[in-house]
Amino acid sequence: MKNIAIFASGSGTNAENIGRYFSNSETIKVAVVLSNNRNVGVHARVNKLGIPSYVFSRDEFVQGTPVLAKLAEYNVDFIVLAGFMNKISDTLLKAFPCKIINIHPALLPKHGGKGMFGMHVHEAVVAAKEKESGITIHYVNENYDEGATIFQAKCTVLPTDTPEEVATKVHALEYAHYPHVIEEVLAKH
Repeated sequence: MKNIAIFASGSGTNAENIGRYFSNSETIKVAVVLSNNRNVGVHARVNKLGIPSYVFSRDEFVQGTPVLAKLAEYNVDFIVLAGFMNKISDTLLKAFPCKIINIHPALLPKHGGKGMFGMHVHEAVVAAKEKESGITIHYVNENYDEGATIFQAKCTVLPTDTPEEVATKVHALEYAHYPHVIEEVLAKH
């Protein structure tokens, strides 16, 4: 059994989707969800699935050791970022080399980097008059959105699409693909 930890900063729809996907798996378990924000929806979403969640402070995250201790407590083998807004520390990168993945709501390398998250990305896609957008699932390294790409899926962006409409299309791709890509990546580790 491989144990994964999900790091999330928001409402937790992707974390919930991943938790549901692996709820009956015999090989992968969502062992714990960690967040940097006590007042977000991810906790209620995963707790109702029986997945424990914990909040860490900024200092604990930057220092790294308390987060590593919590991951060790749950025998975590792999980390999945799902709407997590903080840059991953060197401490975590060294402890989990090539074992941290993220999903970005655009087709990297376009519309990535510091400050490019959530609606900011979809607004940038529309402003650039892109004909397509999508998702990029990638390994995490020391730079925002620059780790090796694992998977991309595309959706059409119409000239009349609003950022909200692009977000809806991209969310559908996230829900459809992220869990099975996690499963495929873990099968190789």
